Amino acid sequence: MDREGTLLKGAVLVIAATFLFALADALGKHLAALYTTMLILAARYTVNLALVAAVMVPRHGAALWRTRRTGLVILRGLCLAMASITMLLALRIMPVAETVAIIYITPVLLMLASGPVLGERVSTAGWVAAALGFSGVLLIARPGGGLDPWGVALALANATLATGYHLLTRILTRTETTMALMVHTALVGAVVFLMLVPLLGAGPLPGPVDAALMLALGALATLGHLMFTSAYREAPAAVLAPVNYLHVAFATVLGWLVFGQLPDLYGFAGMGAIAAAGLLAAWKAARVRPSGPA
Repeated sequence: MDREGTLLKGAVLVIAATFLFALADALGKHLAALYTTMLILAARYTVNLALVAAVMVPRHGAALWRTRRTGLVILRGLCLAMASITMLLALRIMPVAETVAIIYITPVLLMLASGPVLGERVSTAGWVAAALGFSGVLLIARPGGGLDPWGVALALANATLATGYHLLTRILTRTETTMALMVHTALVGAVVFLMLVPLLGAGPLPGPVDAALMLALGALATLGHLMFTSAYREAPAAVLAPVNYLHVAFATVLGWLVFGQLPDLYGFAGMGAIAAAGLLAAWKAARVRPSGPA
């Protein structure tokens, strides 16, 4: 396949992945209003682990379970598990579009954290991106805007935890395989939530339809991540970064269609500022180091 075809394939995979992520967000919001967070996430991560193992064990075998820095691998999985909790809790009390937009401050936080953690210098463009991103969050979460302050705090906590997850990913990809990291992330999440359900209580149990929706949530998230990983094997991160923000667009449309929630003009302006900040951070990162798989 020529370069243009490869880049197009990567873009299509990201479009499909972000659509699946937005569907999972909307489905998660629906389920979070009815069931406990731990029960939903136990189902999601169990499906995640089963699907990832089914796809990868036949191809990679025992190599999937071998890690060199196991402690950091587990910490990375715990960061994502905690991020999943904050995301569902935020979606329970926040519109889908605004929640997803706020978590896209993560590329800016990652860029700022890369200085003290990885020794990378933050350029002028980086500080401009940070100012843009935080201005966008303030526009979305402004007083009088109608958003629950706890929901905003949970979305920002999600972005912070996701930053830790991505920092650990960048550190661990030097010694661990992508496939082993994916399996251990699913394993840590499944173990954590299957332990927490009996400890904290399962709450009301779903009927057949909602049980199927919980399983579908796990399948959507898993397939989306597999597509996302595949996309970054086809095209550089700098090329795909703009396509990632279709997640916000899809979330906005689904939030309107399913829940009748649509951001106001200030909300849309804030979402645009966060997107611009993320794109500027991605452009800066692409200039600092070669792009590679996520």
